[in-house]
Amino acid sequence: MEYKKFQTIGIGVTFSPNLKANIYEASRLAMLFGSKLLLIHVGNFSEEKRAKFETILQPFIIDGLDAKIVFQPGNPVEAILEAVSRNNIDLLILGALQRENFLKYYVGSIARKITRKATCSIMLLINPSIERIVCKHIVVNGLEDVKTQKTIANAFFVGHALKSEKITIVEEISHDEVGTVEDTKTLRKTNLLKERLRRREDTRVQKILAQLPEHHKEKIKIATQPIFGKRGYSIGHYAKVVRADLLIMNAATKGNFLDRLFPHDIEHILTELPTDVLIIQ
Repeated sequence: MEYKKFQTIGIGVTFSPNLKANIYEASRLAMLFGSKLLLIHVGNFSEEKRAKFETILQPFIIDGLDAKIVFQPGNPVEAILEAVSRNNIDLLILGALQRENFLKYYVGSIARKITRKATCSIMLLINPSIERIVCKHIVVNGLEDVKTQKTIANAFFVGHALKSEKITIVEEISHDEVGTVEDTKTLRKTNLLKERLRRREDTRVQKILAQLPEHHKEKIKIATQPIFGKRGYSIGHYAKVVRADLLIMNAATKGNFLDRLFPHDIEHILTELPTDVLIIQ
C-alpha cells in the first residue's frame, strides 16, 4: 500500500503569540517522522529574526533535528508557495484559526488560501502547544475515491509515528443513495438499504486495511464508522463530537470547472476547523 513519507516539512512562521508553540509542534513532528524542517518567514532577513528562530529551535537541534531557516519577502501566499516549490516540501504546517474574521490574526485566512493552492500535503494547527499533547485519536475519511487508499495509508503511517491509540475510518454515505422516507413501508426499505450500504462500505475499507503494513497497525485500535449525510459536514461534525486529536482528509481535485463552481468536501472543513487537520495531497 502506497504512503508518502514526509522527507521535508515546512512551516510558515510569523511573530505571533503562537510562534514558539508552532515551531515546537513542527520540530517534534519532524523528529517523529524523521524529516528535515524548514522554517519559512515571509519577510526580509535580519540577524535579530534569525537569532530568535534559532533560539527556539535550539533544544531540538541539540537532539539532532536538521533545520533550516528561509527568509522569503513578498505576498504571504505567493512567498510560502514559492518556498514549498523551491525546497521540495512534502508537508506544510500552518497556524489556523477555528473561525475567521478580519479582527483576528491574519494567518487564518492565509492558511485557507494556501490550502487551496498547495501541491504538497498541509497540516492546519488550531491549538499548538509548547508541551507535547499526545495525539490519541485520529479520524480519517474513508469515502470511495481514488485518493482514499493513499490517505488511509498515510493516516496509519502518521498514527504509528505519533503512537496514537485509535484510528477511526469514517465512511461518508450520501443521502442521495438512500432516498426519502414517506411512510412506514419506505422507512423499512430505507433501513434495509442503509444496512446494505454499511456492509458494502465496510467491505471496501477492510480490503484497504488488509494491504497496510502490519507494523503501522500494531497497538492501534481500528474502528470504522459509516455516516449518512453531506460529505465534509458529516465527518467534521463527527471529529468534533468524538473529540478527535487529528482529522485526516483527501486533498481536493484541482482544475475542473465544476471544482471551481462548487465547494469541495474540504471547504466545509476549512469553514470551521473541528480539530487539527491534515490534508493529504
